[in-house]
Amino acid sequence: MEQINIKSAYKYCEKITQQNAKNFYYAFKLLPKPKRLAIYATYAFCRICDDIVDSPGTSSNKIEKLKELQSTVENINHLKNPSPIFIALNDAISKFNIPLNYYLELLEGVESDISRNRFSNFEELSKYCYQVASVVGLICIEIFGYKNPDAKKYAIYLGYAMQITNILRDVKEDSKINRIYIPLNEIEKFDYSEVELIKSIKNKNFCLLMEHQAKRAQKYYFESRKLFPLINKDAKACTEIMHETYNRILNRIIESDFNVFDRRIGISKFEKITILLKLWKKNIINKLMILQ
Repeated sequence: MEQINIKSAYKYCEKITQQNAKNFYYAFKLLPKPKRLAIYATYAFCRICDDIVDSPGTSSNKIEKLKELQSTVENINHLKNPSPIFIALNDAISKFNIPLNYYLELLEGVESDISRNRFSNFEELSKYCYQVASVVGLICIEIFGYKNPDAKKYAIYLGYAMQITNILRDVKEDSKINRIYIPLNEIEKFDYSEVELIKSIKNKNFCLLMEHQAKRAQKYYFESRKLFPLINKDAKACTEIMHETYNRILNRIIESDFNVFDRRIGISKFEKITILLKLWKKNIINKLMILQ
């Protein structure tokens, strides 16, 4: 009976992933089944966190829900009547020996989305990026498997790169709800202002400010490529897809001359399929090499 419950719990998590993780669902399909299922459970947990932040209600009510979620994670081995997500997540944590603290750090980062809306400098922002993005990368590499502890450093860098890309892409949407993630000291350094950002004013100073952020992300994308050879071969293609997809989004932002106020910049469905097919082919070759 327990096995049936776990199977259905993972199926539930897969459905959530398929409906919401449009950039990565088919990349996850490249993973061996046990790793794929664990990633679905992780994604479903992240979805719970995001839904709490984005739901209607007061900040105090949302923080209370996150505290309840924190308690659930801390007691995940002793839950009575757990939801399908936590049945699957507990199984994944056990199978892949994932540190529970990663999930708690993620919750702390998600809470900061509610409790704060400004970052004084990159030191503050990098802590936020670590908590909401890099720890997800750390969870992923525990599932993927890696050969060298340096993989953790490069997974952290990839999290920084992806989250900075999100910040640049979503700068208009965030400013409309009074969230500014670009460090305030850097806004001042480039002689731009919060008022101009909220008014969606694109001028030379804005472009210089955004270029500074983009160069920072590019540096992290470049360094995080060192993660690829450290990841187990059966999960390498999935890692590369996540890297290339977000790196291309950053490149599109740069190519648009940082025209993020007029539209939400992304990559086309055709480009996503191209990336997937290229790395799917590479994944098949890797599998054949493993069998030899």
